[in-house]
Amino acid sequence: MRQYLGHLAAADPLHSYLRDVILPQLAATDREPRWRVYRISPASDVYLYEDKWTQATVVGKFYAHLRGLNGSNAPQSAENERRNLDFARSLGLDALPDYVVRPLGVNPSLGDLLVIEHVAGEQLDSVIEAAAGSGRGERLFRKLSGLARFFARLHNATAGPEQVDFARTQGYYDRVVGYLAANAGISARRIDRLRELGHGYAGRAAMWQDVQVAVHGDATPSNFLFGRGQDVYAIDLERMHRDDRIYDVGRLCGELKHCFLQMTGDIDRAEPFVGHFLWEYAGHFPDRERTFAALTARLPFHLGLTLLRIARNAWLEDWYRKRLVHEAKVILLGGLT
Repeated sequence: MRQYLGHLAAADPLHSYLRDVILPQLAATDREPRWRVYRISPASDVYLYEDKWTQATVVGKFYAHLRGLNGSNAPQSAENERRNLDFARSLGLDALPDYVVRPLGVNPSLGDLLVIEHVAGEQLDSVIEAAAGSGRGERLFRKLSGLARFFARLHNATAGPEQVDFARTQGYYDRVVGYLAANAGISARRIDRLRELGHGYAGRAAMWQDVQVAVHGDATPSNFLFGRGQDVYAIDLERMHRDDRIYDVGRLCGELKHCFLQMTGDIDRAEPFVGHFLWEYAGHFPDRERTFAALTARLPFHLGLTLLRIARNAWLEDWYRKRLVHEAKVILLGGLT
């Protein structure tokens, strides 16, 4: 939800940067721009700037204050995300139906600012909400097919040769559980059980056997938008890194489970959509059934990790946070039995 903040002052150094460096990439004008400013999210330093005269619209992301628990261990900086965006676009993801937003500029002196083009589309969150609340499941199936294609193109274009390092992902799992132990009021007994279950996957050959690919790194519903049909727009590549393809695929499935649990109270309502997404993704490989089986063998760990990761959020009510932890435990245990 946008929050209008007013106009950017002409004396602000950001005004001249947007005018002299960014605007010429988008529109021709002989008028002094007047930038309307909107805050995109109350939880982050990300703003939308719209010129009154040309209607040119860009997004500014200030990295100076962006810090947090990062499973990829990727450096969080404007320049890092610019490189990631450029790299993804160089793979052919710069034209619909699979489109990664274009970076327009980086300015370290302005709060480590990254400016990207603004794309209009419907967030995956809204599509999920319509499926959960209004019965528009067929539309969510279609959009997930497009998203599966996007991930498959990204992953397949960057596959190998190095093997997956599950120990790195398990280290992130341990950090997430440690955060919950310190900040979420989860009992010591439950924390010990979560650690035990997470470590139970290390001995599974399936967790180590795939090759690494370039992953988006933050496959949450707010980071994907949809246009017409199955057109996909991807944003926020700050956590892109090389990892197991299930890092993206499993996180998206875990987010689906969280959304349906939160919206309906029934986590199993997500199952048809999770299965559809995995099957559609597997369809972009020579042996669809073998790929599907390999993904589902690794999925429970990443579903559990995603639910625990979401449970860290301080804005969640305590009862729901504990419900997420419970569901994660059930999934992790089921994957080991």
